[in-house]
Amino acid sequence: MSTAVIAPVNPFAAESKDTVLSVMRRDREKFTRLVSDPKNWNVDTRCTGWETRDLVGHMIDVMEGYFKQWELAKKGEEASTAGMVVMGSSLNDHALDFRKLSREEALDRFKKDAAKLDAMLQALTPEEWTSLMIMHPYGGPAPAGAYATFQIMDYGVHPYDIEYGLGDKLATIDEASAGLIWPFAFVFWPYTVDEKVAKGQNFTYGIQVDGPWGGKWRATVKDGKWSAEAESGNFAGCDALLHFNNAADAVLTFFQRFPGGSATGDEDVINMIRKLHFRF
Repeated sequence: MSTAVIAPVNPFAAESKDTVLSVMRRDREKFTRLVSDPKNWNVDTRCTGWETRDLVGHMIDVMEGYFKQWELAKKGEEASTAGMVVMGSSLNDHALDFRKLSREEALDRFKKDAAKLDAMLQALTPEEWTSLMIMHPYGGPAPAGAYATFQIMDYGVHPYDIEYGLGDKLATIDEASAGLIWPFAFVFWPYTVDEKVAKGQNFTYGIQVDGPWGGKWRATVKDGKWSAEAESGNFAGCDALLHFNNAADAVLTFFQRFPGGSATGDEDVINMIRKLHFRF
């Protein structure tokens, strides 16, 4: 894992392109190294039911899905989105379907797709980075530059999944990778609320992430919906507080790899927070 210090940037901003692509390529290199080792191919990972080979299939699936959506956007044609509720099950089915490929076929296809998407992202103009809207297969319209961070979500987190499967239970992810991913948690969380769990709930809680990539937020759960805003104070009036020592623990909690962070406040609210969002 790189120990280089990378200054915090806003992944949505066009001027952050070089930093975002640099982190993406660094994380992709680590992912590629891990999946290319034949000893790792059939190792069970932290992703339930997935071996390392299925992470390769997953990457082929998501990238080729992006290609289709980008082509439609470039043509000005309407694209559809399946919604977050079915994302987890659909991605699982698609990833497992690539088991029909040999190891050599899967790796070759993955590397070619990765090079193609890299070139597409590199070619984006500053205006396109923020304003060219591409329909995500599950999440709705997103600016083209966001797809670089979507890749960091995979290349930053899945090496952790592999290392965990290889026996490193203390594995983590790079802080810059986590810092670039973290703003997207606030984009996805409103759409991943388990309606049955949230029904009738009404509470607020604080989220504090330490470190240069962190910050403070006040989240509200009301009428089955989740929302959040930046918090400048001391979380006065909140029912509970989740406190993370770094962005890495916050992101791994967001992706439900483990219930990280220390929690204080109303025990019932804390338990509710931990099961509020479905896995995607």
